[in-house]
Amino acid sequence: MIYRPLGRTGLNVSAIGFGAWAIGGTWGDTDDTAAMAALHHALDRGVNFFDTADVYGDGHSERLLARLRKERPSDPFHVATKAGRRLNPHVADGYLNLRPFIERSLQNLDTDGIELLQLHCPPSAVYSMPEVFGALDDLVKEGKLRHYGVSVERIDEALAALKFPGVQSVQIIFNLFRQRPAEVFLPAAQAAQVGVLARLPLSSGMLSGKFTRDSKFSADDHRGFNRQGEAFDKGETFSGVDFEQGLAAVEELRALLPPGVSMAKLALRWILMNEAITTAIPGGRTPAQVDENVSAADLAALPAPLMQALADLYQRRIAPQVHGLW
Repeated sequence: MIYRPLGRTGLNVSAIGFGAWAIGGTWGDTDDTAAMAALHHALDRGVNFFDTADVYGDGHSERLLARLRKERPSDPFHVATKAGRRLNPHVADGYLNLRPFIERSLQNLDTDGIELLQLHCPPSAVYSMPEVFGALDDLVKEGKLRHYGVSVERIDEALAALKFPGVQSVQIIFNLFRQRPAEVFLPAAQAAQVGVLARLPLSSGMLSGKFTRDSKFSADDHRGFNRQGEAFDKGETFSGVDFEQGLAAVEELRALLPPGVSMAKLALRWILMNEAITTAIPGGRTPAQVDENVSAADLAALPAPLMQALADLYQRRIAPQVHGLW
């Protein structure tokens, strides 16, 4: 495993982390036995960074991580969670008082201090409200939070977040189908010594190469019900790429795979080629999926001709759909 510094926190975290959305909910049926096996196997493989949120299964994902800590007391690891999406209505002013949600996450995680709390894709107006970040600073002083950061939908939000000195990390969608962050944001984050968490690194599983036109998703799986942004931001599902067009791009991508390298490993290794990325956080619902993800860190650096071919594919197939939208 490769370890990289998380911003200015002093923490070193695994370059392949564990995104715990899928073991919480809105990804179809969940299986706690399989989920715990996956979490344990992640620790066995050197993963020491787990990302969750209070809305993943209404706190279920957080509680699974608390269980993991109890079952592995001698294996330290880092947990980041998020707050804000439980606000109803989900408006900027609600972010002025996240304390009730943070107290609930503290209970779910069975801890007295959240290591990294991230604002969970708040409205853009929040980045014009310094008092929101002042409230987070107060929570750090109280010991409720050790560090804080943001999870964003848009590049302009990510850049705005860098202006606040307490922001230690930015979580953003970055993958082979969402390459725009590399243009301006990633260099800016690196210059500011702010950690970057690459979420949806496999584009909701599209970049696993396992889907076909006949793939079916259950009624509670966002990959079926949110393709046009019916429930939340469209970009959260297949990175905003049309399902059929994504499949076509994946078939072209398949021809570029080096011998013995799966599509998921290639997609994750591509992310790690950018030194501004602290960690990619793919989900994993089984030990086998964790193995597939973690093994990406073992691959050699991708050669320049392959990197160029991947960039060309994005420009031809994907950028016209998504590049200017987020």
